[in-house]
Amino acid sequence: MRCQRPGCPGHIVDGYCDVCGMPPLAPVPAAPATPATPAATPRHAASPAPASRPSPASPGRGVPGAPPSNRPTGKCQMPGCPGQIQDGYCTVCGAPAGATAPAPAAGLTPLGTHLSATLLGTARLATAPTGAVTSRTRVASARLKTGGLGAGVTHVPDEPPQDPASVILQNPVIPEDRRNCPNCGAPVGRSGEANEGRLEGFCPQCRQPYSFKVKLQTGELVAGQYEVQGALAYGGMGWIYLAQDRNVSNRWVVLKGLLNVGDENAQASAIAEQRFLAEVQHPLIVEIYNFVTHENAAYIVMEFVNGRSLKQILKARMAENHGAYNPLPLDQAAAYILGILPAFAYLHQRGLLYCDFKPDNVMHLEDTVKLIDLGGVRRIDDDQSPIFGTVGFQAPEVSTAGTSVESDLYTIGRTLLILAAEVKGYQTTYQHSLPPADQLGALGRSDSLLRLIGKCCAPSPADRFGSVDELRVQLTGVLREIVGVAKGEPATTTAASEFFAAPTIASDVFDWSQIPRLLPDRSDGAADWLTSIALLPAAARLDQLRRPPAETAEVKLARCLAALELEDHAVVQGQVNALLAADPWEWRAAWMAGLSALLQTKWSEAQASFNAVYGQVPGELAPKFALGVAAEMGGQLDLAEHLYGLCALTDSAYLTAAGFGLARIRARRRGADDGPENLDGVLDALNMIPSTARGYLEGRRLAAGYLLRAAQKKPSLPLLDRAVATVGTARFDPVNQAKVMVQIYELALGLAPAVTRGRAPATLGGVPLTRPAIRTKLEETLRTWAKYEQDPGRRVELIDEANRRRKWTFL
Repeated sequence: MRCQRPGCPGHIVDGYCDVCGMPPLAPVPAAPATPATPAATPRHAASPAPASRPSPASPGRGVPGAPPSNRPTGKCQMPGCPGQIQDGYCTVCGAPAGATAPAPAAGLTPLGTHLSATLLGTARLATAPTGAVTSRTRVASARLKTGGLGAGVTHVPDEPPQDPASVILQNPVIPEDRRNCPNCGAPVGRSGEANEGRLEGFCPQCRQPYSFKVKLQTGELVAGQYEVQGALAYGGMGWIYLAQDRNVSNRWVVLKGLLNVGDENAQASAIAEQRFLAEVQHPLIVEIYNFVTHENAAYIVMEFVNGRSLKQILKARMAENHGAYNPLPLDQAAAYILGILPAFAYLHQRGLLYCDFKPDNVMHLEDTVKLIDLGGVRRIDDDQSPIFGTVGFQAPEVSTAGTSVESDLYTIGRTLLILAAEVKGYQTTYQHSLPPADQLGALGRSDSLLRLIGKCCAPSPADRFGSVDELRVQLTGVLREIVGVAKGEPATTTAASEFFAAPTIASDVFDWSQIPRLLPDRSDGAADWLTSIALLPAAARLDQLRRPPAETAEVKLARCLAALELEDHAVVQGQVNALLAADPWEWRAAWMAGLSALLQTKWSEAQASFNAVYGQVPGELAPKFALGVAAEMGGQLDLAEHLYGLCALTDSAYLTAAGFGLARIRARRRGADDGPENLDGVLDALNMIPSTARGYLEGRRLAAGYLLRAAQKKPSLPLLDRAVATVGTARFDPVNQAKVMVQIYELALGLAPAVTRGRAPATLGGVPLTRPAIRTKLEETLRTWAKYEQDPGRRVELIDEANRRRKWTFL
């Protein structure tokens, strides 16, 4: 069967496309619900979730939509925001009462954000009305192509298979500092002043038995089939062993035992795990083969993945770095997470949550990754079983509200954080927050990746991404940016955005309409009708929009666009308020507010709005470009140059717009000094514009103008030579080309010697740099100008001037 995804040439094989890796368009049926079975005592257990939990936007969660109480009112204190505090939050920017602009990170320009975050180091995206991108989920894929890491954007070195025998522990003893009661988490089995540490006993706090002894010995045959080769690791639910399946070609398998064989909850957890995990079949998830008992103990038999876990890779990097923590390069950290996201999408589609994601539970083998240790997996609707998690990775609400897709996304964000930076105190001081950016090394310098992690790990679930697919789309964009910045060269490739069209700018004269446009949401109920009126003039379109077939988000956005063309900002503000009333997390409302502020030259308000959008879709370039425009117009040139540069390094579709922007900023910085020493940055920006772009000729003309002005202030042959070459590529019309060349040759006359003695003269555009040769070329250029000049009087003046430059002849 051919893949039905637009533009994909692949075919469906084993339920997935062999090219794009997507499932068929028909939805995958959710796994049938089964009665919840009590799980094992958790490694870090939260209380069972209540039978019913409020949704992220429902009353009582401390987010927009909560019922009014004794909340403060008054004017919003965020810079540039005209809103009022109502029900505890600003009616325009959504900032909570009392929020003010935080101090910027060292060395950075403040963004004027109306979120409680700085440019870098943000751990919370606040409860602004542009939190999770829940109103516009248009990404249908649940599974990506599994071959290769890096999404075709970057390269992660392959991990060769390990020798199974080499991963067996030679001395399988749990260190005392890791011995904790499996029931209450209290320290147990540790040495004291009068006693040695014990591997078995009873917890002095809750009186439950514990045992850390290795139960299976090398050579022992489990269930008459699996021959134990040794212990591999100590996991959250007990010892993990390597064995060989004597019934199936001696294949290597893993036996996962229980932390305490006498613990009935642990036994029940193993049974429950096997019951529904047998249904899980995905190439990025470890396969469960069997479930057996041996000497009154239960064991899960699963696939052996003979690669290295991400935790082992981090430890190896630390050893190579002489014991100092050495995080992964940012592109590799992002690539690992991107590689494993399809496994989460698959679990979530089947109504399952992973719950305990961390670097320990991802294996890298050859060119792919695999999710292991399914001990914490539970059904989304399970509100009774104990919840497994790990301190420093588990979301803060899990202990009271239970698990959710958003709590899984939180663990993904925390794992990405640990892979990308050294976070001292991530299980204590920064258990539920992020350190300042200046403590995070390379991660602290990547604003987009830090914002993405901050959104994943927002304290409120409503402020996180709404699905794995939303995260995947944004992380892919961030990865492209990271790779582009690392290369440091203008981008040569482009990638279509889910939400924005590429900029249409084709000249240096900036207009707000040249900012990237929002793409329509084709799933909207009024999409077809909106298409039918799209070509009407703005006034007629706005009139039609007063009588839509349905009052949808796209209709409100269309009203905003029509009103922007008419500069009717009252209509825009009304529709922005209506969008936020319908969905407090609609970031497209903030986008429209930003465009309106730009048209009204309210630069700080525009910055606040575009910064909010940037925080919610950090992988998109359009908000960064728009924020750069607002910063440029508001005089924050360093910030604008940085943002334009990100766009130019990431996507070739932005080269023209970013090139013009960078040239404007660099020329503006030079002020009155137009000397050649300050010219290279301007020309480098204009040289980024591709020859196939609509703005290429305009860029060449601007470059020629800059060169000529610099040469007029400080004439030099190199400057004039560059000006001639640039004019040749600018495709001026004959009159304008002649005008520029006349100026160039007149300047050259001042540099040209009368004669050259004993050596070949220098040349200017192939013309010998001598006064007779330059005068002859100047005469020809003046006559060319006169030939195309429309004004008769001016034509006579040009011919007279050419005659004066003419070489004398004697008869």
